[in-house]
Amino acid sequence: MRRKLAAGNWKMNGTAAALNELKAMKDAAKTQATDVLICPPATLISRASDTVSGSPIAIGGQDCHANASGAHTGDISGAMLADAGASYVITGHSERRVDHGETDAIVAAKSTAAYDNDLIAVICLGESLKQREAGETLAVIGTQLQGSTPDAATAANTVIAYEPVWAIGTGKVPTIAQIAEVHDFIRAELIKHFGEDANGIRILYGGSVKPSNATEIFAVENVDGALVGGASLKAADFNAIIAALDAS
Repeated sequence: MRRKLAAGNWKMNGTAAALNELKAMKDAAKTQATDVLICPPATLISRASDTVSGSPIAIGGQDCHANASGAHTGDISGAMLADAGASYVITGHSERRVDHGETDAIVAAKSTAAYDNDLIAVICLGESLKQREAGETLAVIGTQLQGSTPDAATAANTVIAYEPVWAIGTGKVPTIAQIAEVHDFIRAELIKHFGEDANGIRILYGGSVKPSNATEIFAVENVDGALVGGASLKAADFNAIIAALDAS
């Protein structure tokens, strides 16, 4: 049985005042059966870890460098994330792939760095609107999955997140049939590569998830939770999404 996961990616949002929202999430998380993850900006990781101490909420990074240390100004290593209190890290988010030119090979190297520091890698995949309209979605997802997922991936160290690029922050959401098609495809590809153990790897959906559509999305087979952007910045919204996942 795969345990559900509600993951919040705060992106480049949040100062110390945002920790008040995290406190409200902590209060609500005490009785929840769903795993909860918040990935704040790096400046808040240590304080966020202290804030959620004693609760089931985990803290993660939004990115990590593939190298353990070195002359990489502005970057953060897996060891640094772990030292600050993180237990997860997002790798290969579409905004990193587009804005920073990250290739599948780079994403795989970053995910390996996560494993090396006992961090769970949340590996992101997703197609553009042009690719979706050209009927290339499954080919794109298959290529990204194969190239971005290290051979050392297991259910214990890896989460896969499907985020159609055209749905992130736009309010547009794929149909339930489209979400199901991609998640079923990812599951089949994981099993093909890693065997039946891949049934334990969680697959999250991301892209304009909000309280109003969460219940319908979480009813889809092979949707094991969500990677949430804007709706994770407010406790009221994110707690509602978590509640929908609990009930699914």
